[in-house]
Amino acid sequence: MRDAVRATPGVVWRYIRSAPGTYLWLAVLFVTTVIAHRVAPDQLTHILQNRSTNLRHLLHNPLPSLFRSAFWIDGNGWFLYAIVFSLIHAPVERWLGTARWVAVVVIAHVTATYISQGILLWAIDSGRAPQSDLAVIDIGVSYGLAGVAGILVYRIARRWRWVYGGALAVVCLTPIVWPLVHGTHFTFTDIGHLCAAIVGVACYPITRIGRRRITVVSDLPPVSPHLVEHLTEPKLPPVSPHLLERMPEPAVAPTSDRRRIMGIHDRLRRGHLRRAGPVGSDVVG
Repeated sequence: MRDAVRATPGVVWRYIRSAPGTYLWLAVLFVTTVIAHRVAPDQLTHILQNRSTNLRHLLHNPLPSLFRSAFWIDGNGWFLYAIVFSLIHAPVERWLGTARWVAVVVIAHVTATYISQGILLWAIDSGRAPQSDLAVIDIGVSYGLAGVAGILVYRIARRWRWVYGGALAVVCLTPIVWPLVHGTHFTFTDIGHLCAAIVGVACYPITRIGRRRITVVSDLPPVSPHLVEHLTEPKLPPVSPHLLERMPEPAVAPTSDRRRIMGIHDRLRRGHLRRAGPVGSDVVG
């Protein structure tokens, strides 16, 4: 038990190092949350309005507002964000790497912001929303979180993928469908969350970038020269000395027998030549 307690800080630190972008982002949110708790409510409202991705800022100063709004929350729920970041952002960052994880967060955050604010602009122009919503407060990390939750569907095992996808769809669609059923209106942030989740699911090509592809080559690989040498000059395996002792030695005829055989061969050859007769000059010439 004591060994497990002692090993816990090392395990936690290794988990944090495996997803540096997630926990660096969470650390910045902790600092801004502390600032939000230390200032007066009216001052906090002023800070959040200056860092909001509302229509006025998107029209006149879009990039700074998109960047700053990703590092502020409303001052509450940081511990809940820490849990959700560890369950969603950290696994995706370890899976895709920090660069591709950041790409998914940025794409989901920017796309969902512009779509939701575009719908809000349409509502203002059509009289369905007041003119004051041009400077509405729109901050937080929820769009990036929804996008990463969308791409996480490809990391889930196939047998549980549809369960996770269905649960994500319920979470994103309920705030939109429920007000319509009861005759009220949903908010632009609800649209933004749904759009961000859809964008995350559409970011599937990012999961394929950088993956090693295994190609099958039909040609045989080159053969080592040493292997060719062994193949062209096969050698018999060594024979046991006991087997050699049992093998009979080849019979060799004695010298007298060989001479007798050669003499018989010569006599037969001379007799054959005599029967054949003299060789004509026409044959020789």
